Amino acid sequence: MSIRAVARRYAIALADVIEKNGETEIVRQELEQWKNMLEESQDMMFFFRNPIFYHHDKEEILEKFIQKTKTSRTTANFLRILLRNDRFIILPEINEELIKVLKDRQGIVSAEIVSARELSEEEKEELKKGLERRTGKKVELSLSVNPDIIGGIIVTVGSTVYDGSVRNRLEILKKRLIAG
Repeated sequence: MSIRAVARRYAIALADVIEKNGETEIVRQELEQWKNMLEESQDMMFFFRNPIFYHHDKEEILEKFIQKTKTSRTTANFLRILLRNDRFIILPEINEELIKVLKDRQGIVSAEIVSARELSEEEKEELKKGLERRTGKKVELSLSVNPDIIGGIIVTVGSTVYDGSVRNRLEILKKRLIAG
């Protein structure tokens, strides 16, 4: 099973608990802080990833971090479960999946837009409204510019990619011409 799939399972289980208990925002913020700590400290990542360190030593260190950061009970228990199941080091992926799960449950979807040039506010708004009609959800846009696509846009919503770039159209034309 891929890391993403495992992370998603943990994220869904955690989302169920924190939504039921009304702790969504606090746990989400704390996990973000823990993710940042893990990503910013190579020593911490090495320690929790490396099997040469005893599990009880990892538990001891985790408990010290939990006390020092004054982590909530729910987040602390979740971190302990991750450590017990040897999943602590995929916390960044779990955090990313948790955000996706919570947004999905709120009817929000993220869309990544790549354009050849900077889009005007009017174009952004029109694009957002069109995606909201198409998905039936509220859309959060993430925009970037890549002149290599020559013209047009590439839209990614979830695992679906709509490639309306000139570069892509030229590639399709090239394949058709070669195929004869």
